[in-house]
Amino acid sequence: MALTEKQEALVKESWELLKQDIPRHGFRLFALILEIAPGAKDLFSFLRDTDEIPENNPKLKAHAARVFKLTCESAVQLREKGEVVVADTTLKWLGSVHLRKGVLQPHFEVVKEALLKTIGEGVGEKWSEEMKNAWGEAYDHLAAAIMGEMQVEAAASSKPIA
Repeated sequence: MALTEKQEALVKESWELLKQDIPRHGFRLFALILEIAPGAKDLFSFLRDTDEIPENNPKLKAHAARVFKLTCESAVQLREKGEVVVADTTLKWLGSVHLRKGVLQPHFEVVKEALLKTIGEGVGEKWSEEMKNAWGEAYDHLAAAIMGEMQVEAAASSKPIA
């Protein structure tokens, strides 16, 4: 199911606020991911050898900003396009990387929880249950698209997904 017109409006309205500071929101997203699931840091080569999230880690900052921007932009386009919109090569690459790193379905739930909290903090008083549901629906579509590519990659390489 794609987003309703109302959900699309809520996502777009909040994205207008969030995109004014992508680096800060992206970093907050990753801080929350690691707070919720500390073991997730082992999935990121640039975090493995440290005991805390280094705010000065340029690789983390760049990665966090890219992930946050891609996630939010795909959400904004979901209703208009009727599907997750990222370049086919990007989606295939995301599936491949997530499979190779050992990302599992529960990891996507951790990211969703962290994303919703990040967006809620970012939009402040505008945050509502309706907006939370809109972003949750949009994220579920992106996660499903990535997991679908992971399954395609796993079938091609005979590597099962847990």
